[in-house]
Amino acid sequence: MTHPGGSVAKRRKLLQTMANQRQLLIMSVPIILYVILFFYVPLWGWTMAFQNFRPAKGFFAQEWVGLKWFRFLFSDPVFLRTVRNTLMMSVINTSLGFISAIGFALLLNEVKSVAFKRVTQTISYLPHFLSWVIVTGLVATMLSVEDGALNNLLVSLRIIKEPILWLSEPNYFWGVVGGTYVWKELGWNTIIYLAAIAGIDPTLYEAAEIDGCGRWKKMLHITLPSIKPTIVILLIMSVGHILDAGFEMQYLLRNGLVQDVSDTIDIYVLMFGLQRSNFSLATAAGLFKNLVNITLIFAANEFAKRAGEERLL
Repeated sequence: MTHPGGSVAKRRKLLQTMANQRQLLIMSVPIILYVILFFYVPLWGWTMAFQNFRPAKGFFAQEWVGLKWFRFLFSDPVFLRTVRNTLMMSVINTSLGFISAIGFALLLNEVKSVAFKRVTQTISYLPHFLSWVIVTGLVATMLSVEDGALNNLLVSLRIIKEPILWLSEPNYFWGVVGGTYVWKELGWNTIIYLAAIAGIDPTLYEAAEIDGCGRWKKMLHITLPSIKPTIVILLIMSVGHILDAGFEMQYLLRNGLVQDVSDTIDIYVLMFGLQRSNFSLATAAGLFKNLVNITLIFAANEFAKRAGEERLL
């Protein structure tokens, strides 16, 4: 049983702390208002998923239809196909992104030339700052049948006999998306791993070197275990975006020949929400995606907790 005097003391301590940090509290007010206004107030729009929403009618005049649009979603083969596409492309992007970023960070950490390391880092960061419009344009040019760099290279090396229609073959589309994502985000995703590596105690490497460990063993037994908490945290956060495979890249690279494998949930929302003015169905699809993401991030966090790893909460 908590003593009343203890509660009063805690309350006084809290008020004293708030008084001492009143400048910080005042500075945080605009940020709090911004978050409430642009992140929480719009959540009111989720009610459209349970209505037969018509923009011409007021909110209280809307027809409530319960779970009608959710039942339609799970019986719609087009939506189920977009869920499959979204999930597969997200898994591909996440897997390739994690493996390439960690590997690149480990390799950069082994570079002894500071000048070469900085130049390499700068070059790898640059694609991140390009818009998807520019990136997809470059990819389309590189993969084109006529004078495409990739086709010309493969033909000259006699790996293929004739140019391949990379963006018109459904079997290649997910690979193109994964490769494009890695090329654009590799350098940016590496930053946090390099920061984690920089925080490793140098005496660990010195002790390992005295014991006769080479670069490979130091990387395997010191560097990777030391950045393991960072990897786990980022993996949990990535699981929370498993249905956020993207919109711009797929929308700009898609065409009628690869539509069955290129459309994602976000494209589905655009198609029904704006092009067909079915705002309720589009809201239901977006709500489904967010609920799945929230559920997965809590599940991944709980799994990490039970496994004894770092976690978000």
